Amino acid sequence: MCITILKAKLHRATVTDANLNYEGSISIDTELCKAAGMHNYEKVDVLNVNNGARFSTYIIPGKRGEICLNGAAARLAAKGDKVIIVTYTQIEESLADSWKPNVVLLDENNEIKKKV
Repeated sequence: MCITILKAKLHRATVTDANLNYEGSISIDTELCKAAGMHNYEKVDVLNVNNGARFSTYIIPGKRGEICLNGAAARLAAKGDKVIIVTYTQIEESLADSWKPNVVLLDENNEIKKKV
């Protein structure tokens, strides 16, 4: 049997912008995505630490340091909010106890502090 499990996490990213007039998605610094093992157009859940909002969207490539919520998601976070961005995968349940997700801890400027 397969289970859904955390694949990757960008922890405490700072929202750099919110663009209501864009088609939708989240622009994420491509180097941060690479460090976490996330991919363009991959589904992500975004957890807003400031207001408790939780929503799903997909990744598009962003500039260095960028975490920008686009379209409808722009209503759920403001510039400066802290968010946790997560992706999931499915694995065989028998592998769950040895599974290690990619966790990237970020500083105030969306620079990598530590990879866990």
